[in-house]
Amino acid sequence: MSPVIASVPSGHVYVRHLAAPDGDTRVTRLPDPRPRANVPDAQWWPPRMLEPGWVEEHAGEFDLMHVHFGFDAVSPQTLVELTEALRRHHRPLVLTVHDLRNPHHLDPALHDAQLGVLVEAADAVLTLTPGAAGRIRHRWGREALVVPHPHVVEEERLAAPRPAHEGFVVGVHVKSLRAGMDPVPVIDAAVAALADLPDARVRVDAHTDVMTPGFARHAPEVEHHLRDLALSGAVELHVHDYFTDGQLWDYLQSLDVSVLPYRFGTHSGWLEACYDLGTVVAAPDCGYYAEQRPCLSYATPRPADRLPGSRALPLTDVLRAAHRDRPAWRADPFERRRERVQIAALHEQVYANVLAAVPDRRPACTS
Repeated sequence: MSPVIASVPSGHVYVRHLAAPDGDTRVTRLPDPRPRANVPDAQWWPPRMLEPGWVEEHAGEFDLMHVHFGFDAVSPQTLVELTEALRRHHRPLVLTVHDLRNPHHLDPALHDAQLGVLVEAADAVLTLTPGAAGRIRHRWGREALVVPHPHVVEEERLAAPRPAHEGFVVGVHVKSLRAGMDPVPVIDAAVAALADLPDARVRVDAHTDVMTPGFARHAPEVEHHLRDLALSGAVELHVHDYFTDGQLWDYLQSLDVSVLPYRFGTHSGWLEACYDLGTVVAAPDCGYYAEQRPCLSYATPRPADRLPGSRALPLTDVLRAAHRDRPAWRADPFERRRERVQIAALHEQVYANVLAAVPDRRPACTS
């Protein structure tokens, strides 16, 4: 009988691509329960599976819980109660550590406490890079299995030819200004780097909520700076709402280099999408992006945010070298498919090992 996994969440593209691409799987993942809040049908957050009461009510419907994302606003005490409920019902916990520093939290204290509860309670811990595994070992004494991030872009687009475009385009996507983003120094560095290079231009995309007075996420200083740069002709400014997936893939393939404007972070789904589509990423030296996929590394403007031992060059130097050398990395679609099959098998083995160690286990009732 296939084990039933309560994935938190199951609707995220990362989790969906943990299954083999041909549908051959030995596990079943529960769909995300509808959140209590009045949200769109496709939205999975805030995840109800992280409520201790949900576990008490539905423990007979799953065999183990696998937590990925969604505990940003869950208190450490509630997470303790969640893990206690899982233990009472002989339901083990698997944790994938995607973020050692939450990109939405300016103060790391809450995320540190949340991770501390989950890492210490987990029956198995996974992460995406050796560097992150080393940090987990150092902080909590736990050995994390390193499993690469699966592809993000769907297989049909993976194999499609990359459209041609004119010039050398460097893009910075401001999105909705998460706490971990520091876009202005990055944009200024890109402008300085490309100012005297032939056929080179900087494209800046910002979401409407950042650029519009009266919106909850309006950032006046950022808005004024970007509009001044656009008026001077230093950047091409595009203000819009969230892209659909298809629009995002088209946008990424219109760039030669996508610069990640992060002050802190660990891993990146954006990097994976760029690798899928053949767009080079310039990533800061504050996380383990360079271990995740081939990319350019630049020194974050704030020295305190850099990983110890980093020798990354300033972004201006990195972009000028990219203009000269034109690096190109793109995932091979056949390799991505093979990798995804391996990722699925590794997860199935982790689940089997964890479940085999549970005493008095009663399999989930799926009828």
